Amino acid sequence: MGIFRKTFQVKANTEGYLFRKNVFEGKLEAGIHKIRDWGNEVEVVTLPLTSKLLNIVNQEVLTKDNIAFRFSFYLIYKIAEGEKFLKHFTLDRPMNFIINEAEQHIWTIAQLHAKNIIANYDSEELNEKRSELSGLRKEELNRQFAEYGIEIEELEVKDLTFPKSIQDLFSKHLEAKIRAKSDLENARTAVATARTLKNASELMKGDENIRFFQLLETISKIAEKGKHTFMIGDLNQIAQIKK
Repeated sequence: MGIFRKTFQVKANTEGYLFRKNVFEGKLEAGIHKIRDWGNEVEVVTLPLTSKLLNIVNQEVLTKDNIAFRFSFYLIYKIAEGEKFLKHFTLDRPMNFIINEAEQHIWTIAQLHAKNIIANYDSEELNEKRSELSGLRKEELNRQFAEYGIEIEELEVKDLTFPKSIQDLFSKHLEAKIRAKSDLENARTAVATARTLKNASELMKGDENIRFFQLLETISKIAEKGKHTFMIGDLNQIAQIKK
């Protein structure tokens, strides 16, 4: 009998939760549902199945070495278990009010979670070990949200911003490290060159061929500077040839 049926609409990407006399009775998939309702005792609450992004910005925290800075991060969450979720909120309000309240709860817990992790690092470590911050140990956060039927799918740091004075100090420190590394490489090159020259000079000692070529090179350099007469060989032999 149609007069005792009520029509409920569950839109795409949502899931319906049927309550009769304020007691949960079952789930409804997306679609149009006609349900018997003898005394206006039936209500359907819908929850989104899609994930949602939350941006949490300009959070101030002290590092392990007491340097203040700001950071921002984002998280993506979804309602994984609607029944658990609905048990934690009063349902006498529109659903968008309930979702907003849940997001405030998520925001607060995630904020404290991220701060506690980042505060365990020294200021100089944060940029060097940023890869360690990946995920911000979301598994720990999910254990806290399990009773609410909420699952954190992604949790990542977006920005780390230090005061200008601290940024200048970091820049000078980095410049000094690069300069020291360059000086070390130059020193290694100089040592290697000196070692090579020393080895070469050891090889040339007592080698008549090398000494002869050195003599020719010296004569060539002298000859380039003007007209000169060079006599090479035994002087007595040269004198006998002339006679």
